[in-house]
Amino acid sequence: MPKSENRLNRINEELKKEISQIISFELKNPEATGLISVTKVKITPDFKYAKVYISLLNTKNDEKTMEALKQSAGFVRSLLAKRVNLRMTPELVFEQDDSMEYGMKIDSILKDLNKS
Repeated sequence: MPKSENRLNRINEELKKEISQIISFELKNPEATGLISVTKVKITPDFKYAKVYISLLNTKNDEKTMEALKQSAGFVRSLLAKRVNLRMTPELVFEQDDSMEYGMKIDSILKDLNKS
């Protein structure tokens, strides 16, 4: 693995940890409901943008929660700038991660197949 890729992976993990903390404990948006977990963060090589993959559980409304996160991106980014020592704090792009739901769907299909 090249050095730059290694560094990107370390930064991705650090951003994931900090964004999770911020969303769990600092975000006070009433529209963001349920259990919101950061599953993955992928920063671009130029450090301008970071895609933040979000998994939602027990939300009242997934669309509203995602919209609330997108509206709070600036707030999350400003707190991130104070916590993570990067020359430039990336702009955050929130994406919903459906891999958990997809996994559960596959699991239920497999269980149904085993029954028959």
